[in-house]
Amino acid sequence: MMMMAAVDQREQGEENATLSLDEDLHSLSEIKQNYDLRLSGRHNITGVEEELDDFLNRTTQLVFQYQQGRKVPKLREPRNLYALTKEAGPQQATRWPSHVQCICPSVQFIDYSPPEPQPLVKATGKEISPSIRGGELIYCNDPGSDPYFTRSRVAGFRLTHDDVLLEPLATLPEDLTLEFESRFESGNLFKVEKISNFEYELTLRPDLYTNKNTQWFFFRVRNMRKKKSYRFTITNLMKPSSLYNNGMQPVFYSSHDAKTNKVGWRRKGENIRYYKNNYMQNGRCHYSLTWTCEFAYDDDVCYFAHCYPYTYTDLQDYLLDLANDSVRSRFCKQRVLCRTLAGNLVYILTITSPSRNPEVSRTKRAVVLTARVHPGETNASWMMKGFLDYLTGSTADAKLLRDTFIFKIVPMLNPDGVIVGNYRCSLTGRDLNRNYKSSLKDSFPSIWHTKLMIKRLHAEREVVLYCDLHGHSRKHNIFIYGCENKHKPDKKLRERVFPLMLSKNSRQSFSFRSCKYKVQKSKEGTGRIVVWCMGIMNSYTMEATFGGTTMNGKYKDTHLNPRDLEAIGYDFCDTILDYCDPDKCKTDACMKELTERMKKRMECRARGEPDESMSDSDTSGSDSSVDDGLPVNLLSNMPKINRKKKLRSRSERNKLTTASPPKQMTPPAATKVVLPKSVEFRPKNRENIPKKEEKPVRNSPEERTERSAKKGEYLQALTSAYIRSGLLVVSEPKAQAATTTAVKEFSFNYTQKGGDEEGNTDTGLTTQYLTDRVNQLTAHEQYEILRQSALKKQLSAGQQRILAQKHLAAVASMQQTDQHQQNIQQHTAQALRRIAAMATTTSGLNNHNIFLRQPQQTTYEEVKETEGGQLFFRRRERPPARAVTPLSHLMSITYPIEAKGISMLQKPNNPREDPIRHHL
Repeated sequence: MMMMAAVDQREQGEENATLSLDEDLHSLSEIKQNYDLRLSGRHNITGVEEELDDFLNRTTQLVFQYQQGRKVPKLREPRNLYALTKEAGPQQATRWPSHVQCICPSVQFIDYSPPEPQPLVKATGKEISPSIRGGELIYCNDPGSDPYFTRSRVAGFRLTHDDVLLEPLATLPEDLTLEFESRFESGNLFKVEKISNFEYELTLRPDLYTNKNTQWFFFRVRNMRKKKSYRFTITNLMKPSSLYNNGMQPVFYSSHDAKTNKVGWRRKGENIRYYKNNYMQNGRCHYSLTWTCEFAYDDDVCYFAHCYPYTYTDLQDYLLDLANDSVRSRFCKQRVLCRTLAGNLVYILTITSPSRNPEVSRTKRAVVLTARVHPGETNASWMMKGFLDYLTGSTADAKLLRDTFIFKIVPMLNPDGVIVGNYRCSLTGRDLNRNYKSSLKDSFPSIWHTKLMIKRLHAEREVVLYCDLHGHSRKHNIFIYGCENKHKPDKKLRERVFPLMLSKNSRQSFSFRSCKYKVQKSKEGTGRIVVWCMGIMNSYTMEATFGGTTMNGKYKDTHLNPRDLEAIGYDFCDTILDYCDPDKCKTDACMKELTERMKKRMECRARGEPDESMSDSDTSGSDSSVDDGLPVNLLSNMPKINRKKKLRSRSERNKLTTASPPKQMTPPAATKVVLPKSVEFRPKNRENIPKKEEKPVRNSPEERTERSAKKGEYLQALTSAYIRSGLLVVSEPKAQAATTTAVKEFSFNYTQKGGDEEGNTDTGLTTQYLTDRVNQLTAHEQYEILRQSALKKQLSAGQQRILAQKHLAAVASMQQTDQHQQNIQQHTAQALRRIAAMATTTSGLNNHNIFLRQPQQTTYEEVKETEGGQLFFRRRERPPARAVTPLSHLMSITYPIEAKGISMLQKPNNPREDPIRHHL
């Protein structure tokens, strides 16, 4: 019985374990199914699922892939081995800051380009400029008050209800108010105020964690009525000028046209005006953009944008098509360069023909291209798309490029900014194109890894060209910014050859006159200048206009569409072949043309005529030179230090004194007391008598340390002066031994009082000794004697420098020709006597106003040496000391010296122009 009970108990335990396992698997499948729904934003999150979602978003060790239509989690592979999957489905769901709302991660649009170029709109002068009036708030997308980025999640902030539809309504509502929406990828609408049923004021959301950079816009409208004129006014733009006043129109997309007529993005808008409005914030003026639009269909779903959108999802779909292509995937390898702050992938492409011979691969030169460092410049992605289409194509030129070069391409440097709809900044609140010099790897990962990749590539092989693709909002056409090699004569004008060739290959849209080559200090942190400093001569930034082209030809004064932007990518590849052609005929012809252009430019300047190349001198596509600071998260966590404001000028100090004058105390009235002359007034209260300041203790440890530092400073200054002049040269051991012996022969003892009985100081004795034997002593001997003198006599810092400089000038005079030897000896002796007067003075040294006594006119007899090596000088006469004279007059001595190529034969009229003092 006991055995049967044990068997039953074991079977029951196995059955319970099987049931619990089935329940766990069922709950796990439900969680996975709910998680898949949450990825698309169509599921409400509660309770345990929220905790699971938080865990999955915090971890970085799990990745999800599709296998047979199911999303399977697995551990992340090592980064060096991690490549893009070829499975069907999206590469990775876009990750947003956790506090940003998102109702639809991405919106798909059809690929379309107008059959005919759309002309730029000509202003009629009748456009109105409505002021900001405010009205009923009908839309608000508040991103929250988070001061900096903390965490991210798939699809951002979870909405508690799903009431947003992207399809047209079946029945028209009675309300005529337009419905706005921008909570999708790259949208950035903050709020909308209704002025009337047909007029609306729009406010854009600034770049996240900043209060500026509002230029890009992308939003959706619906519930419109056809053949009704609607006015839209954006009220918080930042730039003082825009191409909207030069004929540019916003881009427009109609879902009805896309379904029925296969018509996609195109230019649309009338009565366009860009102007300064009546709104100011934080002392900064704001500008408005207003336009009117008539819709062709009732209750259509339409979109407006600053330029043709190109989102992060569009890039992932394009790269997925490349990876799934069996032919193009052979020579186009996709890898992950790094991850952004939000966890999105930064892709890097390596395009080259595979080679079995390693020697052939080593001889290939490299070309580096990057784009979308500024997320609002979508035209850069369209140029990059054209470049990739041409390079991965099947043409003979494309194959020649792949056989000759290795292309390193980063198609999107700032995915986080593209996803959330920023115009210039990343989630750090900073412009990435101003932080290429930064070493903050965790804050700017894409910039840090891109710079490291270029450094390694440049160390392995020659990098022919680097180009960063951008968009420009104030100038028409396409042009290039380069770096001028004006300090390298052999490379002068070489940086302009490639832009000139590109202008000849793309005559319809590229303007060579708009190209600039200045290296401005405010742009030192850009990729163009940082890569140029690495030694890559052809380092460029190519700017594509948001507007149109003004070049002479068929397409003059027309908007650029996506096909035109892609065409510049084709022309860029052709120009690389022309520039690197072994036959240098094209390069030589371009250099000859550039030289002639430069000559004409110099002639125009000489005649005072305006320079045509400077007519379009606006090189600042942005005002973000202040965006190169620390990330906002580091600034927020830094302790606040209250520093006292430094007054910059005397006028500020006067203003401060005038604003708060010192209070004058009026003494109380007192009776006048008359004392007799014989009575001496002595106050009884001696506490009010000011005490004498206590004198510091002499010969303290601090003073001894300071004196030893001064001695070392003098020796260092004198040694460096000798080394610079070429007098102090390390000789062979035998020569060093001979020099040491000679110095010992000329050494002498010092008296305990610092001088002889007649009042001559030790430093004066040393100087006189050097004066009489200047032709007998070598530079090493003079250096050793001066060193001993400085160690014995504790000279001040100013005296040490003067002694070292004057002695350097005196010794330099010894290297002149024989015909000046007599004058040199005479004037050197005079200079050394002046040095003696300077070195013996211990008072009168101030910070900037140094005064020494005039040199005393003395005469000496011959120098006598005793057996012990002691020097003895006899003095004949000494006139009385004269008044104090400034050091500048004292240093303006007259003696012929040509040290370091500077002639000093005449006494300067102005003591401040003393060449010895100025040069040394």
